[in-house]
Amino acid sequence: MIQSLAHRRPPITLRSTDAERLSHLADAAAERHPVTAEFLAVEVERAKVAPDEAPLPGVVCMESELSFRDNSTGKEKRVTLVYPPEADVEAGRISVLTPIGAALIGLSVGQSIAFETPSGEQRSLTVLSVSEPR
Repeated sequence: MIQSLAHRRPPITLRSTDAERLSHLADAAAERHPVTAEFLAVEVERAKVAPDEAPLPGVVCMESELSFRDNSTGKEKRVTLVYPPEADVEAGRISVLTPIGAALIGLSVGQSIAFETPSGEQRSLTVLSVSEPR
């Protein structure tokens, strides 16, 4: 199912270092989180990779603060996208190794993405705003 949804996904962009690190993270997490790890690996594989120094205004990168809307519920959230060791849901720091985090990485403001959670639930998110990583 992950592969069949991929052809309908919007184009995404990742910085070179993030793409490499995320690829390794997906490989390392394959046993513990197979569905999300595969989803993240597919996203990294299909991403346009930009040089680390390239400005990516409005693109969700690692450490970006962003707001998004859950299109299923209409609720809006503001979060920072981080690597798993820095995750703290209470503080609004979500891991890229969660279904939502993996869905958001590389999207631009205004883009929406549909994906399936490990429990089989269909979700859709829209990026509303992105602040550059600090």
